Amino acid sequence: MVRVSKRTVTFFPPAQARALIGDFTDWERNPIPLQGPVTLEFPEGAYVEYAFLDERGRPFPDPENPERADNPWWTYPRAVRLPGHRFEAPPEPREEPKVERHRLGERRFYVAEAGKDPKATLVAQDGVAFYRTAGLHKVAQALVEAGEIPPVRLVFVEPIDRNREYRFSEAYEEEFHRVLGEVERSKGPLGEILLVGASLGGLFSLWQALRHPGRFPKVLALSPALKAHPGGTDAYRDREWLLEQYAEAKVLPRIYLEVGLLEWLLAPARRFAALLAERKVPHAYRERASGHNWVTWKQALAPGLRYLLGEA
Repeated sequence: MVRVSKRTVTFFPPAQARALIGDFTDWERNPIPLQGPVTLEFPEGAYVEYAFLDERGRPFPDPENPERADNPWWTYPRAVRLPGHRFEAPPEPREEPKVERHRLGERRFYVAEAGKDPKATLVAQDGVAFYRTAGLHKVAQALVEAGEIPPVRLVFVEPIDRNREYRFSEAYEEEFHRVLGEVERSKGPLGEILLVGASLGGLFSLWQALRHPGRFPKVLALSPALKAHPGGTDAYRDREWLLEQYAEAKVLPRIYLEVGLLEWLLAPARRFAALLAERKVPHAYRERASGHNWVTWKQALAPGLRYLLGEA
């Protein structure tokens, strides 16, 4: 059970709960021990996802809170909305684009088109989540119908081992480019390519834009996992290697960057945005009163596409 005030939430743990976790604890990384109710302060209007841990460290949902978080990874998070919370609902299209399923060996990818004769291609990592949970194809279609962006093709690429592949894997990079080659062979020219990614997928997208600036001139990066470097394994403590590379690169992409106020990647994202501003790289940056989750990221799709593909 929870009690919500203007800037605080009091969590009342069930009998079997031994700890509280959520976006505000980096989930299971920094659990808050429980001996009774605990009150935490959040930004006004925040959206908060949370769960409890039992005595064996297993997460379970709050049995008194019926609001399930819109989370494709886990079933146990529950959601709380503080007074003033405003969810920027993505625009809905009049007609949903048809999505085709493909394989290249073991690699799954989906392809859709929003509008006729696409002028650009959106390529999303964590493809199934961006398709099913975020509805990127529907957002793009709605913006095309409204005349806010040109017609686009969408490619949703699904990882096999995202933790390994998205951490600067040259083997995955090669296969990723083969997927794009297959799409171009079967569907026609890709045009301008915009890379889309969240968390580790955002890291990989920014890395690809750095390595192939002529091919990937634009990136929509949502809570990118900037605490990472080649060979590293700890997304919380590794040094911000990509920021170092962006500081030295001669050509940088146009970037739309968002992050939640309740996540461990807030400070790295702020440093990255400051670097872009210092280097006078065209970019947009926004923080939301929420965490490292798809509710945060879904709200970024329409403004991100408008910024990167719409008329100036």
